[in-house]
Amino acid sequence: MPLKESEAIVLRTYPFRESDLLVTLFTRLEGKVRGVARAAKKSRRRFGGALEPLTYIKVAYEDRERQELARLDACEVLESPLTSEVSYPRAVALGHVAELLDELLPDREANDAVFRLALSVLAQLRGQEFWLPVTYFDLWMARLMGYLPELSECLACGRALNGSRAFFHALADGLMCPEHKRLASSEISAESRKLAAQMLRSPLSSVEAAGSHKSGADLRKFVLQTLERHIEKRLVTRGMLERIS
Repeated sequence: MPLKESEAIVLRTYPFRESDLLVTLFTRLEGKVRGVARAAKKSRRRFGGALEPLTYIKVAYEDRERQELARLDACEVLESPLTSEVSYPRAVALGHVAELLDELLPDREANDAVFRLALSVLAQLRGQEFWLPVTYFDLWMARLMGYLPELSECLACGRALNGSRAFFHALADGLMCPEHKRLASSEISAESRKLAAQMLRSPLSSVEAAGSHKSGADLRKFVLQTLERHIEKRLVTRGMLERIS
């Protein structure tokens, strides 16, 4: 079969056999693709540093009949997260992006909107500020996957929440007014709801918010609870983000 070529983002790699690597790619052409990079641990000639997680690459790969895994033929690095210092907090943020893409995207289903979102967020994760890009990514992934509920009205009574307090619960699908909030609910601030509205109408590069983790922390908690409820598992990097905050 002829080789396929596509832009891609490396999500994960795993050792496979003696010298091969199993690689999960988010390709622009076909969405999430799993493949084998033969002898990748022995020779760096064909792959070099192109298989590091969150590297933006151009990849050539082949699908073989009756085989689930593609065969990776060659990779060209277009942009690497390793070109700037990778501190532990930045590594956690990058890992969080990779985990969400891997958990939320189905195999072999192209999604150009998510691909463009991932590239824009990765471009903003090159510096030391990472809370704003992470919050933006979480919010937009929830929206693009169809999981983000209405943020301007109470899910119980439909009352507009503009100017009033709002609450959320790990087992509920939206925000609630003070009258209908559940026991053990958390409050989401008016500032965070305003930040969400700004993020949903503006590119990341034009969103303004304080660099502190406190800015949008309740929004991140609400969105990640929503995502975890839909995928029915706890995200590993969520706990890591909570610890560095």
